[in-house]
Amino acid sequence: MNKRKIISFMGKIILIEVFLMIPSLIVALSYGDGDAMAFIETMVPALILGVLLCRVRQSEQRISSRDGYFIVAAAWIVISLIGALPLYLSGGFESYFGALFEIVSGFTTTGASVLAKPELLGHGVLFWRSFTHWIGGMGVLVFVLMVMPMNNDNSMHLVRAEVPGPTAGKLVPRMRTTSMILYGIYAAMTLILILLLLAFGMQPFDTFCIAFGTAGTGGFAVSSAGIAGYNSLAIEIILGIFMLLFGINFNVYHLLLLRKFREAFSMEEIKVYLGIAAFAVVSITVNIAGMVGNVGTALRQAFFQVSSILTTTGFSTVDYEAWPEYAKHLIVFLSLVGACAGSTGGGFKVSRAIILVKSFFQEIHQIINPKEVITVRLDGKAVGGRTLESTRIYAATYMVLICIFTLILSLDGLDFTTNVTAVITCFNNIGPGLNLVGPMSNFSVYSDWAKVLLSFVMLTGRLEIFPMFLLFARSAHDR
Repeated sequence: MNKRKIISFMGKIILIEVFLMIPSLIVALSYGDGDAMAFIETMVPALILGVLLCRVRQSEQRISSRDGYFIVAAAWIVISLIGALPLYLSGGFESYFGALFEIVSGFTTTGASVLAKPELLGHGVLFWRSFTHWIGGMGVLVFVLMVMPMNNDNSMHLVRAEVPGPTAGKLVPRMRTTSMILYGIYAAMTLILILLLLAFGMQPFDTFCIAFGTAGTGGFAVSSAGIAGYNSLAIEIILGIFMLLFGINFNVYHLLLLRKFREAFSMEEIKVYLGIAAFAVVSITVNIAGMVGNVGTALRQAFFQVSSILTTTGFSTVDYEAWPEYAKHLIVFLSLVGACAGSTGGGFKVSRAIILVKSFFQEIHQIINPKEVITVRLDGKAVGGRTLESTRIYAATYMVLICIFTLILSLDGLDFTTNVTAVITCFNNIGPGLNLVGPMSNFSVYSDWAKVLLSFVMLTGRLEIFPMFLLFARSAHDR
């Protein structure tokens, strides 16, 4: 392992995080809530530490695939440990572990919170808390690659470890250019959303925070009332549509920019993703119409909640725990599936689900016709054996880890529904679960050690398992 290269890279990560805190510091100074000092007390020591680490001499420039996975996992832990300090130092959290849970939830775009009343925080802290959604949505290392020169081999190792989905497809040959394209699309869509929210009456500060949460499919609100507090059909429709848009593979938007319309609209994953959303909205509308009184209200509630949960954003306008059992079960299933690969959304990913379903039918056909060669195809192209194998391994590991994490979390003494949905929602980077961690509740019910465990679960889910566990592999630390 290239330890000097990794240490130097951590220094650059810290310096970039200090730079990213500047807008929050400006907001804190503008509103004068008293939280500006918390940022200064964090940024100054972090700046010194970052400079010192950057000065470590590097023996060689090249990094291996193993180094790439290690760097990504370590970088996410470092930015979380430092990013939590302004929250804790501002006095808005009872313990550092609560602040750590909150900021990990921010960077991983989970949106789970330990706060009953976020409006009691200073504006600077609230802004930083939501801004982490926007940073983490596209990926911290993708942002780093955009602003920091790196050879293409090294950058691909980082992208493969951070970009969600079964494969990390290249948009263009050079990863720095790719990163700039991705963030250009991302920023443009966010700007359009901001302008629309402002046009329909949302206050500027709320607009930026909610837009960051929507773009990153995070879900942090700025008040305990959440999105329901705005009581605006227009705002709910805008947010619902944009949540679905940010849950689409960003390769689609790049293809549209290149005017490759046929290729963009023929992507199988997008068709299935939108099909799942349509089916869920219609079936939940029918299921809850009698309870809420009319079809219009049912459709409004179903559309927003489905958009939020399927894309793993985590906003809510109603307490869906009060819905009939079918609707609640479907919401949980949607949270397991998640959004598209290469989007800002979390979850298992639609592309993986498609591959697994087709693999199942492939196995059935193979049993019936052992001599026939049957290939799993996605978008008309054969799925490689390595991709099939990694998808199956990921699915098995995914289910095992959910069971293990739930079992460990049960030591905190809470009920099964609370624990299993807490693990699912953290692992899939969704936000609300059921029961004590439902849409009208929060994660403050857990002890500090449980919050640390759930923070690890969120990071494991965001980085799709293997980078986090590589940190604990003895062979990964050998030269």
